[in-house]
Amino acid sequence: MSQHDQEHYEEDEFGKSKSQLKREMQSLQDLGKRMLDLSDEQLATLPISESLRSAIVESRRIRQNEARRRHLQYIGKVIRKEDDPEAVQRAIDAFDSGSEEHTRRHHLAERWRDRMVAEGDSAVGEFISYCPGAEIQHLRNLARNAKRDIEKQKNTGHARKLFRYIRECIDDVEAAD
Repeated sequence: MSQHDQEHYEEDEFGKSKSQLKREMQSLQDLGKRMLDLSDEQLATLPISESLRSAIVESRRIRQNEARRRHLQYIGKVIRKEDDPEAVQRAIDAFDSGSEEHTRRHHLAERWRDRMVAEGDSAVGEFISYCPGAEIQHLRNLARNAKRDIEKQKNTGHARKLFRYIRECIDDVEAAD
């Protein structure tokens, strides 16, 4: 029986093969490595348990290579026990500028900005129902200033400020989900 046949036999009879389990653990360790590179602010927004958060903080202090490797294995085990590792993956992907999630949020923020400039307070009201934590008065002022810039064909940065605030609100809402 070949190695490939042996893996399929083991997978059929006993669940996942040894190789599949190793690949999954390696992907969780890779996820842990990505978490180590996040800033404290980004780490705070992740939907993770306190034990995982403290393991990541502890890992940042380890300098010896072998100890760091073993600690990454530990982080992989802790991630496996998390309620929703896929949600953690999506949240981390949102920080990567090339990821699909980052692009999706970027386009969503652009559409909201364009609507607020075109439709005014009605679009702002709809956005408030989508992102209840947004400050309505601040949002209205940003939208009015951006609209005024476009009408006068000036670029004083108000549209960019509006976009940034919308994106912040979207990130906060989606991180809470």
